[in-house]
Amino acid sequence: MNGAAAPSAPAPGGSGPTLKQGHSGAPVTALQNRLNQLGFNAGAADGQFGPKTTAAVKAFQSAKGLVADGVVGPKTWNKLGITVSGTPTTPPSTGGVRGNSALANNARSVALSMGGYSSQGLCATGVSRAIQNTYGIKVWGNGNDIDNNLPRDKFKQVNLSLAEALKIPGLVLTWEKTSTRLGSIYGHTAITSGDGRSSYSDFVESNTLGAGGRSGFKVFMPI
Repeated sequence: MNGAAAPSAPAPGGSGPTLKQGHSGAPVTALQNRLNQLGFNAGAADGQFGPKTTAAVKAFQSAKGLVADGVVGPKTWNKLGITVSGTPTTPPSTGGVRGNSALANNARSVALSMGGYSSQGLCATGVSRAIQNTYGIKVWGNGNDIDNNLPRDKFKQVNLSLAEALKIPGLVLTWEKTSTRLGSIYGHTAITSGDGRSSYSDFVESNTLGAGGRSGFKVFMPI
C-alpha cells in the first residue's frame, strides 16, 4: 500500500507540568513536538506556548473527549502518552493590563518615517502622531507633558515596571527627565512594541531597558 504512514497513537499514560498559554521552555517544546507528531498543528516547536499551540491543544482535547480549555494538565498528558520533566517559565503577572497592537504598529511606522533608528529629538511628536493615526485625537506637549494631556477616556495610568510594560504592545511610556540637557527639560515618551525590548517615538529604540539616566517613569494603558 502506498502513502505516508499514519501518526502513531499515544501510548497510555503520561505526565508533565501544567502548561498554558504564556508559558515557555523545554516542556512546551516537548508538547509542541508531540502534538505535531500526532497530527495536531502546534506550529514550530519553539518553546513558546502561544495561540497556535493553544488551538492545537484544544483540538487534541476535543478529539480525546476532554474539556477543551487549552490547559495541559494530568488528563491531557495522560492522553498525549509522554512523560515530560522540567519547569516552564511563567510570564510575570500584568494584572489584566492590555495594550493595543494597532497603536504599536502605527507607532513603528511613524518612528521609521521620522528617524529610523536614530533619535531626532522629537519623541513627543512621534508619539502624538501615532496616537492621532490610531484614535483620531491630537495629544499636545513634550515628553513630560503627555502624561497629563492623554485623554482619560482613552488612557489610564497602570502600575507596571518598565520590563513588564515592554512585553505588552501599545502602552504609552513617559519619563519626567532624562540624562541629556534637553531631556532634563522635556523628558521622554515612547510607545511599546511588545517584544520586551523596543519602543517607538520619533525613532525605534531597540534597547529601552538599557537606556539609563531616566526618572519619573509612568505607564498608560489604552482603555
